[in-house]
Amino acid sequence: MAEQPKQELKYFIRIANTDLDGNKPISNSLTKIKGISYMLSNAILNTAGIQKTKKTGHLTDEEALKIDDIIKDPLKFKIPSWLFNRKKDPDDNADKHLIGTTLAFVQDNDIKMMKKIRSYKGVRHSLGLPVRGQRTRSNFRKNKGKVMGVKRKEGTKGGRV
Repeated sequence: MAEQPKQELKYFIRIANTDLDGNKPISNSLTKIKGISYMLSNAILNTAGIQKTKKTGHLTDEEALKIDDIIKDPLKFKIPSWLFNRKKDPDDNADKHLIGTTLAFVQDNDIKMMKKIRSYKGVRHSLGLPVRGQRTRSNFRKNKGKVMGVKRKEGTKGGRV
């Protein structure tokens, strides 16, 4: 039995236009790509047949290309659509998974569309208020970066009203 030559550690690996740290396990490194969660990272590695504990710097070029292909079109590799971050896209009603700058661009356009049609969420975005039903009495008190205390009614000296 001949021993395989020890592969040299690469300190940076480029996958999906993102530089990944070569010293970390590949399952953790993939989560540094914007739009990839830990669950999706595990699904990608299972599909590619790569150990999750393998250091990112020890990936071969073929493995890196395989991961890149899976990230670009996860539906083609039968990754379940419930892991995707854009289910039933309003434009074409397809399940998609967006990553990187595309994700930021699409989110920004969605917020602009909500503001344009003056939906409830759009109005909350434009006013800088919480969108998802959080309370505003104790949080979200913004005054251009300064801390703002609780405003009391006139005529009261401390204590409860």
